[in-house]
Amino acid sequence: MDDKKDNNKDRNKDNNEEGNRDLKEDRNNAAAQTSRMHGGNQALLVALARGGDPQAFAELVRRKQRSLRTLMYRCCGDPHLADDLAQQALLQTWKDIAKLRDVHRFDAWLKKLAVNTWLKHQRKHARANALESAVDAEAAAPDQIALGLDLNLALQTLPGVVRLCIVLSYHEGLSHGEIAGLCELPLGTVKSHIRRGTEQLKSVLQAYGGQPPGDEV
Repeated sequence: MDDKKDNNKDRNKDNNEEGNRDLKEDRNNAAAQTSRMHGGNQALLVALARGGDPQAFAELVRRKQRSLRTLMYRCCGDPHLADDLAQQALLQTWKDIAKLRDVHRFDAWLKKLAVNTWLKHQRKHARANALESAVDAEAAAPDQIALGLDLNLALQTLPGVVRLCIVLSYHEGLSHGEIAGLCELPLGTVKSHIRRGTEQLKSVLQAYGGQPPGDEV
């Protein structure tokens, strides 16, 4: 009887040790996976996220959300709206990432989603934005504008699509051809928007003592 009890104790001890080893191994694997996520190749992360891996997508969000928010802020000039638009773009990214064929094209594809998010917002609020801009223009005195005008505020004086072309060209470093593809505009129209937008920014900033755009835009 005593021998049987001892055997049971030994088996229980072995089972506990085996369970502890498995738990430790699981923790080590999880830690290694987290480490790979944070230092991993983007193409691998995109491939995993495309297959439905939420951890891989969370790491992509961590890497991309700041630049997305900056792009949206340049477009809208409102930090709270920029956050909302960036979140909308990331949500759409999670919904559509399985459709992405080439993992190496993720950055361009994400930027396209972000641009589409902004253009959709612009179309939805076009009339309200036009009325609000007209009221603000009438209410603002020149000395008030001069007091707080900077490049971000100056950008908001441009029409939406012109502003977007300027932001994509100067801030995102895209070529005119790339902007035309993203915005689905003729190349000549993009060039015209950028030329007119740059001239308007220079005029506005110089009129109120700001820094003319150049390397600053």
